Amino acid sequence: MIVISDMMGTLTTGSPFLGLVDWVKHNQSKLQANAAMASIMPSYLLAKRGIIDWQLWGQKLMIKSLGYIKHADEEKLRQVSEWIVEHDLWKKRREDVIERLIDHREGGAQVYIASSVMEPFIEPFAKRIGAQASGTLVEIKNGRLQMAGELMASEKKIEQILKRLGVKRVDFAYGDTSLDIPLLEHADHPVAVYPDKNLKQVALQRGWEIIGDTPKYG
Repeated sequence: MIVISDMMGTLTTGSPFLGLVDWVKHNQSKLQANAAMASIMPSYLLAKRGIIDWQLWGQKLMIKSLGYIKHADEEKLRQVSEWIVEHDLWKKRREDVIERLIDHREGGAQVYIASSVMEPFIEPFAKRIGAQASGTLVEIKNGRLQMAGELMASEKKIEQILKRLGVKRVDFAYGDTSLDIPLLEHADHPVAVYPDKNLKQVALQRGWEIIGDTPKYG
């Protein structure tokens, strides 16, 4: 059995951006961290009011934050990734959904986390529940961390994981927003987790399982 879950909003309410800025504050420069937080406030207010898309805004912040890491190398990337998970993503985990994934794994399933989040940032989280990670690939060039190719969001996310596994469908899939519909459509048992309004409407129309109440972003 193959089980695939989205990460952000589905397994955690944390933020890779905030986790990375926290790492910068404690390990690199408090001034830089404060400046980064101040710079996002205008767009945060727009996203909070629904003037700009909350999900897309968060993805852009995550991409931008890669440049905050100075003199990046593989060891520093590993340290940053562990910090993001330990100090943010894992602290804000959804224990009810994670328990389901662990039950799947203990029942013999292969469990994967598929997300638009940078793959190194997913790996420490996945390791905690005995899962594998599939996310946006990164590379280090001249001491700078950057994306290696496209952001693995929406259709790209499910395309990447299915290609890696060499399958066309999976048994269970978990997601929390309308961006996860392509992922959920490729599962025999789709589960909408704390779904946004659009996903909740689709889940009700199609008879998909729903876990949790629709969240309020911002």
